[in-house]
Amino acid sequence: MAKAKNAPTMADVAREAGVALGTVSRVINGQQVGEEFRRKVEEAIQRLGYQYNNSGRALRTDRTNTIALIIPNTINPYFALLVHHINIELEKRNYRMLLCFTEYDRDRETEFIQMVRQNRADGIIALTYNPNLTIPDDIPFVTIDRFFSVSVPCIAADNFGGGRIAAQKLAEFGCRKVAFLRTGSSLTNEPSKRKDGFVSACVELGLSFEVLALEDEAPYSQFEAFLQDHVVDGKLSLDGLFLGTDMLAWQIIQSLQRMGFRVPEDVQVIGFDGIRMFGNQSYVVSTIVQPVQDIAEACVSAVLSRHLSTIPSLICLPVHYASGGTTKE
Repeated sequence: MAKAKNAPTMADVAREAGVALGTVSRVINGQQVGEEFRRKVEEAIQRLGYQYNNSGRALRTDRTNTIALIIPNTINPYFALLVHHINIELEKRNYRMLLCFTEYDRDRETEFIQMVRQNRADGIIALTYNPNLTIPDDIPFVTIDRFFSVSVPCIAADNFGGGRIAAQKLAEFGCRKVAFLRTGSSLTNEPSKRKDGFVSACVELGLSFEVLALEDEAPYSQFEAFLQDHVVDGKLSLDGLFLGTDMLAWQIIQSLQRMGFRVPEDVQVIGFDGIRMFGNQSYVVSTIVQPVQDIAEACVSAVLSRHLSTIPSLICLPVHYASGGTTKE
């Protein structure tokens, strides 16, 4: 029987990649190195079939190279896109994702945080809804869309700016009487600023506007009642709608069509998020696009930073408008 070939070592990887042994160690441990060095090491690891023991390294370094992502679900296309890009950013740094679904259950958010601390993950990225959530001070914690304190970095899109862009586009496309509709959490968070930006721009532009902001638990029938209340002599008195999310925009369009109105001929619609058909095709509706890839990169960079306390308490990333066929370009 042939003698088994010795498993490749870190020194073998260093020789194969043409880099120092310390560089290989930093790549394997998810530490900062130049992108070119990282690529060489990762390619050498793949060629040699080198395998490293995460459990053993955790015992030696008190690190697991695992980051927990706490998020409501992946049924919502925007959440699914966030999970996808955060996972990619973690893999670039040789980290694994521990995915925790809360289904908007506030108690589960707290339970997941305790579980993460006990299992010694190296950090938490969270999109949360619990008003009484306690942020642990012994593990790096980064939030998406919700400000907790100056010591907890919050990563978000420019929601206020997005609301302004939506109003400006509706005015540019000829709308004169518009409305903003949304469902949302009662918590003070960044997405709440979509309404503020929209109202601000409407006032500046002299656009007639209305706002219907409902809590998450409110029945959808309240939106349909709002639309029915604005039908006068068989015509809709509103000619432009800005919806808090693309999902709500899609629902509203279905309701409008059932009522016999055409989009965008009778009423133009803009959503928020940048959701695409099948994940990577055309936009579902005309929309304000969130920079999901940039949000993911900022979250991962922050949670892995060795200087978390120096990161700004709010990182606000730019958004842009994209046509999805529900506006008159």
